[in-house]
Amino acid sequence: MVRANLCEEVSMAGVSPGSFAQQLPTPSPFSFSVASTRWSSRPPIHLSGLYLRFLALVLSFVSALSLANPPKSKGQGGSSFDKCPELMYCFVVSIVAFVYSAFQLFKGVCDISYRGIVISDKVSDYLSFILDQMVAYLLTSSSSVGILAIQQAERNSPLWKAAIISVSMSFAIFVVVATCALFSGYKLCKRISW
Repeated sequence: MVRANLCEEVSMAGVSPGSFAQQLPTPSPFSFSVASTRWSSRPPIHLSGLYLRFLALVLSFVSALSLANPPKSKGQGGSSFDKCPELMYCFVVSIVAFVYSAFQLFKGVCDISYRGIVISDKVSDYLSFILDQMVAYLLTSSSSVGILAIQQAERNSPLWKAAIISVSMSFAIFVVVATCALFSGYKLCKRISW
């Protein structure tokens, strides 16, 4: 009864209910209300992005650590990777991936905690998309250069084992960062299409 009276009043005012609904803006699926800052208020793509960033952080740490401290075999001394420029490049790229993953993880937690005050959503989407592509390229090139270093290294030496661990972790980081790049590309396309 009350609803019928309301519809009649709206119709009498010359505004149809359909046109009234079209005047309200549709909220973006990536925005969230100021009142809710809990983890559950974020879209699932943000939380899965955080999990992937944490995984990239751990994998890049393992990759860099395996080169910095190669496993020592019984009776063999440790060998350093700094004499091999290919492995030095792999180490530097692993450190870059570690720092970038730490930055993205920090930014993601700050976005949830402080509602996007640190970096605006638009700048964040563009920055994440571009930097994900660059880090993925660096990881691909370091993996390919690391394979050459594995082929040139002496078999069963500590440096050979460390290079295998580092290259396999670099490839795993590449898969994770490429997935993050797909997510950031999706978010950027959604932002442009809104």
